[in-house]
Order: sequence, then C-alpha cells, then structure tokens
Amino acid sequence: MSKEILNLEPKEVWKYFYELTQIPRPSKKEGKVIEYMKHFGESLGLETLVDEVGNVIIRKPATPGMENRKGVILQGHLDMVPQKNSDVDHDFEKDPIEAYIDGEWVTAKGTTLGADNGIGVAAAMAVLASKDIQHGPVEALFTIDEETGMTGAFGLKPDILKGEILINLDSEDEGELYVGCAGGTNANLKFSYQEEKVPESHIAYEVRLTGLKGGHSGVDIALERGNANKLMNRVLWMAAKEYGLRIADMKGGDLRNAIPREAFAVVTVPAIKEEDFVRFIGDMEKMLINELASVEPDLKLETERTDTPASVMDETSQKKIQDAVYASPHGVIRMSTDMEGLVETSNNVAILKMKDGTFEELCLLRSSVDTAKDDLKNVFSAIAGLAGASISFDGEYPGWKPNMKSPILHEMKEIYHNKFGKIPEIKAIHAGLECGLLGGVYPGLDMISFGPTIRYPHSPDEKVNIASVQKFWDFLVETLKNIPMSE
Repeated sequence: MSKEILNLEPKEVWKYFYELTQIPRPSKKEGKVIEYMKHFGESLGLETLVDEVGNVIIRKPATPGMENRKGVILQGHLDMVPQKNSDVDHDFEKDPIEAYIDGEWVTAKGTTLGADNGIGVAAAMAVLASKDIQHGPVEALFTIDEETGMTGAFGLKPDILKGEILINLDSEDEGELYVGCAGGTNANLKFSYQEEKVPESHIAYEVRLTGLKGGHSGVDIALERGNANKLMNRVLWMAAKEYGLRIADMKGGDLRNAIPREAFAVVTVPAIKEEDFVRFIGDMEKMLINELASVEPDLKLETERTDTPASVMDETSQKKIQDAVYASPHGVIRMSTDMEGLVETSNNVAILKMKDGTFEELCLLRSSVDTAKDDLKNVFSAIAGLAGASISFDGEYPGWKPNMKSPILHEMKEIYHNKFGKIPEIKAIHAGLECGLLGGVYPGLDMISFGPTIRYPHSPDEKVNIASVQKFWDFLVETLKNIPMSE
C-alpha cells in the first residue's frame, strides 16, 4: 500500500520519502539510512562526507549563472521517533513503515510515519538530484539522533560547513516561518526501594491505562492531552490510600519527547476488598473520561486478575515515590508573554520504570527562557530532596533566540507573499530545533526553519498534509532561485 504515495505531487519529493519509509531509522539506529544517504550522494557524483558521529554532508555546486549567490545549507535529521500502538506488530529496527493515503493526508498503519523529518530530508534530496532547479552553492546537512539527544548537532565540527544561510526543514506548519525555538534538558530522578513479600491476604491485579493520543512533548503539549504516567499514578495513589494497594511493577512511556500514551502496573490488594477495588477502577475510568472527554475520547482504564508477583515495593518507599510523581508538574508551566500563543516553559513526565530496587522518573524540561528552565530544574531538585531521591540533569541544549532582522527572513517573507498572495506568519516553536546548537557552532549563520503541515508527530496518529507538501516544495524551489548574492 505504501507505493500509492509515489503518485502524489511533487513526485520528486514523495519518491524519496517513500524510499525513506522503507529504511528502518529509529533514533540511535541510523546505520542503514546513513549508508543509504552516502550512496545517494555518491551516485549523483556529488561530494559526500560522513563525519565522526555519522552526520552526512552532501555538496552540490551552483547551477550556471548562480555561482555568485550565498551558499545555502539545507538541514534535516535522518532519525525518526519509533512509536506504535500496543496492538500493532512492528519492529522499528527491521520493518518498513506502512504509509498510506487517508483523504488529504498521508499517515501510517498504527505507527509513527516519520514525516518528522523524512519530508524535509526528501525535499533536500530532491534539490540535490534535480537537473533543472536554479540555485547557488548548496550543502545538505543530514544529522543523526535529533530526537533523543541531538547527538549529530552536538558532534558537528566547526570547520565542515561552508554556507552562509541555514534553512532548517523541520517545522510543521505550512505558511509559517520559524525564527526561534525552546531549549531543553533531561531530568532524571532515581528512588531506591526494598522488595518485600506479598502480604498473605493479598491478590494480584494488572492495571492498564491505554487509548491516549500522546504526541510531541513540545509541539502538542498545549493541547492538554492526558499523560498516562500521571493518570496511572493518580489512580494507584488513591487506591493505595483507600484499599491498601501495593505496587509490584509500574511502567509507562518510552521516549522523552513523546507524551506517554499508555501505562501499566501490577498491584496487589487485600482479597476482602477485591470487589471494591474492581468497582473503583471502573469509577475512575468514568471520572477520567469525563474530565478528558474532548481530548481523550478513547481512554481506557482496565484491570484483571493476574498471577501473584514475587514481591512488592516496601510501603514507605511506595508512598514517597507516589507522592513525588504526583507532585511532579506536567504540561504547560507558563505561556510566553512576548509571543502570543507560544508555550514558554513546560515539562513532560515522560517515562516511569522500576527494576531491582530502583524506580526512575525521567522528564524532559523545555523553555525558551534559560532562567525559567533553571527554575523548573530547581522544582525537581526540591521534589527529589523531599522524597529522598537522587537527581541528575543531562542532554541540555540551548534555545534559538529570534532575530527579527534576519536577511533570509526578510527575503523569504517577500518570496512567499509574491508567490502565494499572503504574508507568512513569523513564529517561534516550543520544541528543540537543531538551529540553536548549529548556531552555537557556526555563530555567523543566518537561520530560518519551515516545512509542510504535520500533525501529531511522535505518535501513531502522525500525518502530513498532502497539499502542504506541494506548497512547501514550491516555496523552497522559489527561495533557492532568489538567494541573495554574496558580498
């Protein structure tokens, strides 16, 4: 079914996007797509480099008569977020993505699509392969591991790129030009607990919270969707208080930058309270559906008897851990007062997991204001201190401060207006674009970001609007034709 997208326009972009869907490329597992891109560049007779960390750089000379234009770097990332519904059998390290046309959109069967950032990469490839697009000197920079650590951008050396303008192809709303993004950092809380025997009077249940939409923890955070980790902890916290519930296992989420859609737990409750507990779970499901009906219509909270586990978490530690997760903020912390509609600061309680006496809570903190990000780090340090947990922060990356005097911004506003009859919106995004890091390595770069319309990235609902890909491509081609001359 995937091949039907080859008939879409612009064919040159969809051709390469289809090829990318056939190559497994989850973050940190980009070996196959790196080889593919290397072969692609070399097959065109273009200068092709693979740097020490795995970034691929392909250079194409200017077309005749365009040699005096400023050099342009077209930038995108090779990896994709591997998310699937629990009832879908898919191995992201081996299986191709099954993309298909759904009305005005292209989406995938129960998995992420990889339009983030596959469409941007495909567009850059189409420029490199083209024989009739006018452009000055072009470099394509394809980075690795953008989604889980920005390893490629972090590892880029300062003496590789030659261009003066960087066009990032990783934004997700056609008709908008992005000139800034949030910075972020990972917060890692670790709690120790003792394993105890299951109380003799207890029986075991599995609790499942499924059906949430999830999504990108930056782009979609303002949609106020449910966080499976927070909701599961809320249910178990209340059940522990009312029914003496004990936790044997608890887990939810698997990626920092994806709002967790599912959470699971194995618990025990006193046998004499079995009927009350089962009724409680049903009541909690109704309550959560009522609270979240407009954003989570498919929410399910279910429980069923299971085998008695080998042990449960000690009661004192369980209370401290549950209190800490309950106290951890999730979602929008503050909206920007400088740019209407922009989230300034947020947190995603991304992953909960426990094993061998250690319980972990892993979060992704974002903010476009460094001091606000530091304040949020202090909040988690305080929570960890009160709960007796250890805390560490890693993977910090800078934001990208808007430059409203950017020459390429001025140029592209004019180009868009002349081509489409309206002025594009100028925005910043509450997500981590690589521009912040790349601008640090190459401080003189004039940078901008744009892309087609993509909805629900980082979730199995991810989809890209077909018509917007055509406009995105036409705008990119027109921009390359009109790049200013070198001074």
